[in-house]
Amino acid sequence: MSFAELFGREPHGRWAAPGRVNLIGEHVDYARGLCLPFAIAQRTVVEVATRDDSRVRLASLAEPGGFDGTLDDIGSGSPAGWAGYAAGVLWALRADGHAVGGVDLLVTDTVPLGAGLSSSAALECSTAVAVDELFGLGLDRRVLAAACQRAENDIVGAATGGMDQAASLLAKAGHALLLDTRDGATRQVPFAPADAGLGLLVIDTRVRHRLADGRYGARRASVEKAAAALRLPSLREATLDQVDTLDGELRPRARHVVTEIVRVRETVKLLADGRIDEIGPLLDASHTSLAGDFEVSCAELDLAVSTARGAGALGARLTGGGFGGSAIALVPLAAVDAVASAVRAAFAREDLRSPEIRTAEPSAGAARESLHGPGTAERVDRLQDEIAALPVVDPRSPDGMLGYDEHGLPGPAGRSR
Repeated sequence: MSFAELFGREPHGRWAAPGRVNLIGEHVDYARGLCLPFAIAQRTVVEVATRDDSRVRLASLAEPGGFDGTLDDIGSGSPAGWAGYAAGVLWALRADGHAVGGVDLLVTDTVPLGAGLSSSAALECSTAVAVDELFGLGLDRRVLAAACQRAENDIVGAATGGMDQAASLLAKAGHALLLDTRDGATRQVPFAPADAGLGLLVIDTRVRHRLADGRYGARRASVEKAAAALRLPSLREATLDQVDTLDGELRPRARHVVTEIVRVRETVKLLADGRIDEIGPLLDASHTSLAGDFEVSCAELDLAVSTARGAGALGARLTGGGFGGSAIALVPLAAVDAVASAVRAAFAREDLRSPEIRTAEPSAGAARESLHGPGTAERVDRLQDEIAALPVVDPRSPDGMLGYDEHGLPGPAGRSR
């Protein structure tokens, strides 16, 4: 079914936004922590046309359901299902005072659903860049990312942080995005596994999860309770000694957050120094913390991680919100096939669905895929230039030493360009 067949006219353009893999820094984005995601090649694609009224029609070739209503019909919990992510972006931009009208929108392709690769943020961000261009808003991509997060929080009801949207909108090919969620600061950190003779496998366990099902929100609530118990604005400010004073489940939940932020800093230092092959133990420690202290793993994720390690991976961990979805494994290129085969065999022995395994390469952020109809090439070029202009961590200062500030970002002894 084409856009023209559904809506009786041609779209004004096509936009795509990538999913993401979080290399490390899980469940800390809502604790004002540090995250290190990168965009992947898999993208959600939308075709969009503006309307001269307030009607909003949403359809998808990938999922059932949709929406046919007006801008005024969009609110908390409405529309339900996948349509809430796209409609919520329109709502958030209008709520911020931007002149957004009705649209017809068709999702023609999608990031794998429920795989922990942030298909929801990819839908939000593809919608956001389309609406931004078509209505001539001219918004900074960080503003668009904030609107996308509000859509997910306030319309869909998923208590997520802003990491996924930032990665989808700000990512740069060949880099991971160091995101400080305390103040929104970002840095592009070189991350090209293939150049180092490595592959990053994404192992989709095919155990599907939904961030709005309550368990994710419960983890976020425990993190916020822990910070309140310590009388801190967030766990970003907490020390392990303070964490040890907490009672019950708040202690391990907080311990994960505090130690995970440290792991992000250490990973960035290694990557900036060209030592990508040494980050494996940090990935392993992250998974141990997520499975034990934060309790967001599952049997399938644990099996994928342990099998990959045993078959030659340098390190492995779950990625995304957990409770299913995907794991990642950093693997020498020569061992990629052997590790993938070992994981599939392990799942077969346990009579589990065969996992989908692919190699991920850091890719570019959201962009327009075609340039016909309303919108200008100049606007698209400016959006793409915004990404190209983001600073890149220079791995060494003039004297060969690295410097990092309190954010874990390059400080006075480091340089960016």
